[in-house]
Amino acid sequence: MPPEPCSTFDPSQLKYRWVMLAGLWLAYASFGMIIGGIPPLVVYLSEDLNLSRSSMGSVMAAWPLVYIAFAIPAGALIDRFGLRISITLGIILISLSGLLRALAVNYTTLFVAVAIFGLGGPFISIGAPKLISIWFGQKDRGTAMGIYLTAPAIGRIAALATANSLLMPLYDASWRLTLGTYAGVAFLAGVVWWVLGREVPNVGATPQNSSATLSSSFKVFPLLLRIWVVRIVLLMSFGSFLFNHGLYNWLPEILRAGGMTAAQAGLWATLPVAIGIVATVIIPRLAIPSRRIPMLAAILITAAASAMIIGTSTGALLTIGLVLAAASRGLLPIIMLVLMDLPQVGSQRMGAAGGLFFTAGEVGGVLGPLLLGVAADATGGFGGGLLILAVSNVLLAFLAVWLGAALKRNSSMTPPDIDTGRRSNG
Repeated sequence: MPPEPCSTFDPSQLKYRWVMLAGLWLAYASFGMIIGGIPPLVVYLSEDLNLSRSSMGSVMAAWPLVYIAFAIPAGALIDRFGLRISITLGIILISLSGLLRALAVNYTTLFVAVAIFGLGGPFISIGAPKLISIWFGQKDRGTAMGIYLTAPAIGRIAALATANSLLMPLYDASWRLTLGTYAGVAFLAGVVWWVLGREVPNVGATPQNSSATLSSSFKVFPLLLRIWVVRIVLLMSFGSFLFNHGLYNWLPEILRAGGMTAAQAGLWATLPVAIGIVATVIIPRLAIPSRRIPMLAAILITAAASAMIIGTSTGALLTIGLVLAAASRGLLPIIMLVLMDLPQVGSQRMGAAGGLFFTAGEVGGVLGPLLLGVAADATGGFGGGLLILAVSNVLLAFLAVWLGAALKRNSSMTPPDIDTGRRSNG
């Protein structure tokens, strides 16, 4: 097996790693801002473009649908061509998506505009853990992951908090100019990343400076899928994205349907996202291997309870539900750390593993908002869809126990040779 990039040097010696993390943070914040642009403006887009809740749900699901098809190729491309080019391309595409949303004139043009995000998003969300695995040693990975995972949340908060309370009044209620502003911010983040971005120094064999072909990068996917821990992590990813995309894409509209104004709903929807920022900083640092499974189970049960409270409550109890919903933000960093720390994955194959991870996740990302939109049209409210999200999280808590057993079994076996396909009992 070729040596790992991190096996011949100490990543903690790379002082530039914090600059790389800052550039990545800006890229991921723009990712969150573009995602967060539509939810607080649903009522205006729906009226102007004559969209039902089911239609709007399918629009919200458009980019994860494309993401599913493109995540695996994007993971291979990142492994092959490196982070600087890949993440820059990703930011350009999500900026284009944001601009085209502002120019949409009907359902089809809005759907296509949102779908383009699915071409650029994988380069950022898959490139991020790849960057962490290369530039940071195991001691710093939890901290670095916690920092970069605050970025999409802060980007989403910026969109939720400014759409109806700042930009819409500033632009005379023009949702087009509001979405166009977010696209411009994303483009500027891309310029900053291009200036700051570097490839890892020439330390051992890396995909960027080796003679590996692109076709060989694709061969690792079926080999990774043979590992039981990887399979379970993919199921956990699916369920996590189902909950988060379903709840957070519709949360402003859920709150508005409960009696809030559009501006109030947008601001209150930032509460779980803001608290989730703190969770994403703290949880990865606490999630040492021995704690990960109990933490996963506790987070999943808490998130399930939050969905039920949000769907049935008002006043102070609703506030408690929104606070508890922030727990769901801790799922992604824990299951990503599980995947990153697997000896069969490592930094050299993190792009491929990340492609699988986010492909499975975005299947849930498609179904989540679509499910809530269809359920709302069918029942006249969001209670049924939120109940489904709660039940799915309870099932995931049982799956977390299975993941713990698989991890113990995996650690007692000789890792398979991913590069040659030779397998041990693992």
